[in-house]
Formats: sequence, structure tokens, C-alpha cells
Amino acid sequence: MKKLILLFTGLLASSNTFAQNERPITTGVPFLLIAADARSAGMGDNGVATSPDAFSQQFNPAKYAFSLKKSGFSVSYTPYLTDLVNDISLSQITYFNRFNERSAFGGSLRYFGLGDIELTDQNGNSTGSVKPNELAFDLSYSLQLSDKFSMGVAGRYIRSNLKIASSSGDASAANSFAVDVAGYYESSEIAYNDFNGRWRAGFNLQNMGPKISYDGDVERSSNFLPANLRLGGGFDFIFDEYNKVTANLEFTKLLVPTPQIVTDANGDGFIDGPEYQAAADEYNKVGWVSGMFKSFGDAPDGFKEELKELTYSTGLEYWYQDSFALRAGYFNESKDKGARKFATLGAGFKYNAIKIDASYLFSMSRVKNPLENTLRFSLTFNFGDDYDQY
Repeated sequence: MKKLILLFTGLLASSNTFAQNERPITTGVPFLLIAADARSAGMGDNGVATSPDAFSQQFNPAKYAFSLKKSGFSVSYTPYLTDLVNDISLSQITYFNRFNERSAFGGSLRYFGLGDIELTDQNGNSTGSVKPNELAFDLSYSLQLSDKFSMGVAGRYIRSNLKIASSSGDASAANSFAVDVAGYYESSEIAYNDFNGRWRAGFNLQNMGPKISYDGDVERSSNFLPANLRLGGGFDFIFDEYNKVTANLEFTKLLVPTPQIVTDANGDGFIDGPEYQAAADEYNKVGWVSGMFKSFGDAPDGFKEELKELTYSTGLEYWYQDSFALRAGYFNESKDKGARKFATLGAGFKYNAIKIDASYLFSMSRVKNPLENTLRFSLTFNFGDDYDQY
């Protein structure tokens, strides 16, 4: 019971913070937006246009078609809310295979576990325990459409088992599916005056799929999936065969309708519960497809507020002799849309076919980040011969 109280205290603190903001956008299954790998996490959750790696499945599966490795397997572990509890975490395993010069496929399983939660009745007597969890299983295919550009598609099954059984005994999990459509551009190496360079760019339309509901009432109690658009670019500064620095910039926009202003519908001078419910019902009537299009122009304060719904991240990565890496990044979100602001540091070590990455997050906002003071780790094994990079 103590853990349950601590968990809800943390969630309540976050809700109170959001209540002071204008119109933050909330979605179902937000664990899909957490960076699972330590490399991207070390660069401010930046990954749509970085060089291909085993974790490209989450940020941009189109990158697999340009992987220098034949195939790879990776695992990652991310502790969550460590200041409150010690058994909430996000884990992920990923496999990819570039089976010829132009094509590749990938698959991943992501699991978000909330640990053991003890249940009690109104008298404090134990009534058992539950283990809420969420998972997503992905499959992707990518294809080079030219020597410098590829596209990829991914399908995703989502299962959210957070519902606690009621007196009727109904504790069925909520299910949905989603698709991603991604693209990736990588130039050939270009000779400049003092160094060589390579341009990269990428986009990903993520998590496009039907809303998710825990009780089957899609009209009144469903939640949008965290559909989003990622756009990014990067440049490799290749100084010599030992030293390389990559700079990346990425923008993300949630493709979810903005909550509208609640009005005094009955004209009595008060905004009460029924009017809030009427506004919520109207919001829930929006379909997921139309909601994606509405998300570009439905902010009550117009274009100014639409710009606030963009988050951006910047990342730097330095590699020495392709065996040791240092990383840094920064992520920014408007204070009116969630107020996430944090800096990150990371490092990577590669020896033959094994690569180990780690990252650490520093919150730079008054809103406490669930990943603050948390070390994230990921481990990658690569197999087969390397492909040539033109």
C-alpha cells in the first residue's frame, strides 16, 4: 500500500503542475515516447536523423537500409520514477537484419512494468496485488529508393494492462495497433577545406492508429495514441580517420487535437462539472484520423500556440577511432505544454561486435522529470560482415 500511495503522490504532483499550464496535450500509452536506448537518450532524445544503429526501430526504421552492419541484436533497461519506487522500468529488445544491399527488416519488443502494487480494502486489509504493465511489439521493413534515400514502414501492436479488477471482475487489457511511415537521407562523404563531411536528414510519422479504450466506450472514454511527426537533420564533421563529431537537430509535433477552452454554455456565469463533461465528450468524438489533421490548426490561441506544441532537441556525438564516444544533448518543451526541459550526457564503448552505451539526465525545469537522476544502459551485439559506406 505504501508504494501505491507514493506512486499516486508522484502522479498527482505532475497533474497539479500541468493544471497551472494552459493546455498540455495528454495521450494514452505515453511509454511509447520514452527513449529506450542510451545513445539517443544521451543526445537529448534525438534519433530520427542520427546514423543507423540497432535501435533505429524506435526513431526511424528507414535507417536500417543504410546500416553498415549486416545484423544486430540489442537490449536496454531504463529505471523509471526512481525517487519514488525501485521496481518501475522500461525494457526493450530489438533485432534487425539488412539482408541485401537495398533492404532490411527489424523487430522489437518494448515492456513497461509498474512493479507490484498491493491492494487493500477500506479497512486496510490486503486484498491481493497486481502487476500493471504495458507492451508494444513492432515489425518494420525499409528499402533504399536511391543511393542516398530510403523509406520504411512499421506496424505496432499495443497492449495496456493497467485496469484493476472491479467488483464485476473485469480487468481486461486495452489493445490497439499503429503504423509508422519514415524516410531517411544520407549523403556521400563530401570533401571540404579542412575536413570531410556527410549530411543526414530524416522524418517519421509515428504511432498512427485507432484510439485506445479500457472499457470499450470509444465515444466517451477513449484516449488518442501518441501519434507524432519527427523531423530532423544532422551533419558529420569527419576530421580524420580517428576523430568525428556529429551535430543533430530534431523537432517533434504531437498529431493529437489540442484540448479546447471550456465555455459557460448555459450562461449562468459559472463553468461547472457538466460543462467540463460536455467539452470532454465533444473532444472524444474526434476520430484519430481527423484528429491528426486538426492538430495542425486547432489551438485556441492560433499559430502562436501551435508553435508552442513543437518540442526540439539538439545533440552532439564525438567518436574517437570508432571505439569510444562522448555525447551531450538538450530537450525543450514549452512551459504551457508540459514544461519538459532537460540536458543529457552519455558515453559509448565499442569493442569488436559489442557496444555498450550509458546516459544520464539533468532536469532543467521546475517540473520534476521521471527520469531525473537515472542512469540508462543499452547493449548491442552486431553480427556478419560490414557493408561499405560510399
